Amino acid sequence: MLDSKVPAGPLAQKWSNHKFNLKLVNPANKRKFTVIVVGTGLAGASAAASLAELGYNVITFCYQDSPRRAHSIAAQGGINAAKSYQNDGDSVFRLFYDTIKGGDYRSREANVYRLAEVSVNIIDQCVAQGVPFAREYGGLLDNRSFGGAQVSRTFYARGQTGQQLLLGAYSALNRQIKKGKVKSYTRHEMLDLVMIDGHAKGIVTRDLVSGKIETHAAHAVLMCTGGYGNVFFLSTNAMGCNVTAAWRAHKRGAYFANPCYTQIHPTCIPVTGDHQSKLTLMSESLRNDGRVWVPKTKEMAEKLRKGEIKANDIKEDDRDYFLERKYPSFGNLVPRDVASRNAKEAVDDGRGVGKTGFAVFLDFKEAIGRLGEDAVRAKYGNLFDMYYQITDENPYKQPMRIYPAVHYTMGGVWVDYNLMTTIPGLYALGECNFSDHGANRLGASALMQGLADGYFVIPYTVGDYLAKLGSFAPVDHSHPAFESTRKEVEEKINKLLSLNGTQTVDDIHKKLGHIMWEYCGMARTAEGLQKAQGLIQELKKEFWTNVKVLGENEELNLSLEKAGRVADFLELGELMVVDALQRAESCGGHFRLESQTEEGEAKRNDEEFAYVSAWEYKGENVPEQLHKEDLVFENVQLTQRSYK
Repeated sequence: MLDSKVPAGPLAQKWSNHKFNLKLVNPANKRKFTVIVVGTGLAGASAAASLAELGYNVITFCYQDSPRRAHSIAAQGGINAAKSYQNDGDSVFRLFYDTIKGGDYRSREANVYRLAEVSVNIIDQCVAQGVPFAREYGGLLDNRSFGGAQVSRTFYARGQTGQQLLLGAYSALNRQIKKGKVKSYTRHEMLDLVMIDGHAKGIVTRDLVSGKIETHAAHAVLMCTGGYGNVFFLSTNAMGCNVTAAWRAHKRGAYFANPCYTQIHPTCIPVTGDHQSKLTLMSESLRNDGRVWVPKTKEMAEKLRKGEIKANDIKEDDRDYFLERKYPSFGNLVPRDVASRNAKEAVDDGRGVGKTGFAVFLDFKEAIGRLGEDAVRAKYGNLFDMYYQITDENPYKQPMRIYPAVHYTMGGVWVDYNLMTTIPGLYALGECNFSDHGANRLGASALMQGLADGYFVIPYTVGDYLAKLGSFAPVDHSHPAFESTRKEVEEKINKLLSLNGTQTVDDIHKKLGHIMWEYCGMARTAEGLQKAQGLIQELKKEFWTNVKVLGENEELNLSLEKAGRVADFLELGELMVVDALQRAESCGGHFRLESQTEEGEAKRNDEEFAYVSAWEYKGENVPEQLHKEDLVFENVQLTQRSYK
């Protein structure tokens, strides 16, 4: 049975009571424990800095050449917090409710409420670290709106919020590195988890520069390794983002939850051809002032695509502002899954724009007329510049072209209320876990969760585990488990290096991405998912028989790095379609065409599917076992989600 360890009592008091009941480690004893943190983005850097500040010995690992290059840096629009500076009716409960509703009632109530509760502390922490949030004329921090909310609760630093927050956490981490409480390993990739008597006691890593395979021991391991959006090949994720650390832990016994829940972001620069290896996100904050539209007729859209007319030639009466028309209460600020599906519908209807037809417009003409170009430039200047550099089109003079793309993954490693996985001593923080966003993440909530987990949750909960160990002795690094796990890693590396086929790793990855986008993307059917499973199984065989992995282990070898990651993506991709197939309902980003309302919205089946699907690995080429955590809603009423 899955035990979520959600504490009893009223929702608003659960976290406070739980913190009091958790066992503590006194300051002198904290110095006797070592904690490994894998990944140094917002969740990892904040956790490592906080634990080291408390006195624990921390070892951090990242595959980048610096923690500053973590993908958290790419977040643009902002971070949510229920401070209600605007006096517009916001509250902790409203943030909680918006997040539960935004996730289409497929997340755990207690975790989401805690997230909303500590959100107010996150902003104070970051301001104290010097994060340069935007401010309004009275000196208070400024806010803007994001999708799925009717209040302004998103704090921001122009279009560089993720970067500024990461610099704050990175500064705190560096302070501890200098003090000697954190030992930092860069250009190291976690390739396996070391288990002793059923507990996580260390990891195996590869030095990406020298190829050296190393083992590292600790009393607890924290995975802060982000999401798995790159299973689609084309996504807004950085090229290095992968699932390997989480997947290798999964194969050691950590359940993987809701893998089919992936988020398609509506505001991305459209694909231009097969030459691309990633996509570029345009912040959701742009939907505050940008208006989404397409021509009302297919004929006019066809003229646009042929270049016979330009966007500015189309009169207001001939434009379909479809989000404003269909969702008058939220307009352009509907949640991402709703905006994405509606953009796809417009394109499928033949009214897409751009040369390919796979785009809709995001227009700032009205905002520039109302606020002035200087005001728009002050709010979004760096985003507009980025768009211009990529497309050679001036968004101040003509509408942006946008289209949905894979962005975030709500699924991830299953964790209980303490963020511990099904492996004692192994924790998962931030996007790496499944816990807070249900079937659809609201914009500006990823930064909130990463920092909440790192700064305000894990320092309490990991101490409870360590206090119960009953020993302060260092982990026995000579234990046979370290050597046997290291040998298993070396055997897999040698197997990959022995592959000498005719296809590149990227060839296989692109094929996988096409399968995932076509059959497990914005819309899914039982028939398509069954087909996808067979195609992935065939592709997996093709990978292990006909891919070519260049070079040797004892060197900087990108081909080897990619091969290991794609091998894991192939296995994850199959689990994603299996998970999507068994969930015969629509909810949030998981949209089954067989389950929709008369108006084309996602139609949930709460009688049969109000649960978390947690998958247990059973062995190579053996179907995974499904475990269900029933979702109990005591504080919100399950209703058909509506943003009209």
